[in-house]
Amino acid sequence: MAGLHRHEEEKFFINAEGRKEPVPSIHDPPTTELSVVVPSYNEENRLPLMMNEALDYLEKRQKRDPSFTYEVIVVDDGSKDQTRKVAMKYCKKYGGDKVRVLSLVKNRGKGGAVRMGVFSSRGKKILMADADGATKFADIEKVEEGLKNLEPWPNQMAISCGSRAHLEKDSIAKRSYFRTLLMYGFHFLVWFLCVKKIRDTQCGFKLLTREAASRTFSALHIERWAFDVELLYIAQRLRIPIAEVAVNWTEIEGSKLVPFWSWLQMGRDLLFIRLRYMTGAWQLE
Repeated sequence: MAGLHRHEEEKFFINAEGRKEPVPSIHDPPTTELSVVVPSYNEENRLPLMMNEALDYLEKRQKRDPSFTYEVIVVDDGSKDQTRKVAMKYCKKYGGDKVRVLSLVKNRGKGGAVRMGVFSSRGKKILMADADGATKFADIEKVEEGLKNLEPWPNQMAISCGSRAHLEKDSIAKRSYFRTLLMYGFHFLVWFLCVKKIRDTQCGFKLLTREAASRTFSALHIERWAFDVELLYIAQRLRIPIAEVAVNWTEIEGSKLVPFWSWLQMGRDLLFIRLRYMTGAWQLE
């Protein structure tokens, strides 16, 4: 696996009683229907809104269909605030089988946090969901439909991506000229260097089959903001079918993305992705 290393403390969840439980592996057989991975860095203020909405939906769905089982994995990405404490309240309320908190020793970046959560999951399907709750959680049904429409899945692999591309015109009207220019520049680099057919690679609402998650995240190198692009680049190279599905999205205050420097870092990472795969420095099985 590309650079996957766990500190000793990262090999355990802390359950509702405060005891350590060893994390499972993505290579184990699935034991639940859905895993929701929530990367969280300094999210003590925004996380409760997302968790309340997600758990309300998941609990109601389980009452309608008792065969539906789920887990929510909050990955505390080395936060300096009370993110872990906030997440543990939900673990105690809903139980350690439904809400799991994985604390990372140091900040890895969003991609690194998602990967650690994915590799600690038990679900047949795995959903990436941002801690800010910008996407309505009930839209999981839309991405599930997108996944279903890709059947039959080759080698049990498929990915369904939430997309904000249909909202682009409205968002441009609210953005400054400089931020609009950065956005178009990033979209061009993504299209030119890495991913041709997905209009919105950065929406943090993606649903993967367990096998697709295992194959793509095993090969992932980028751990910061551009990890979504490498994930989809790997998927395309492996010929994993990908659906892009429009979802509801609202901009939430408190974004960790610093416009100029974050775009600059992502642009650099896009070049790394293309060059390193082209030169064979990074390889796929």
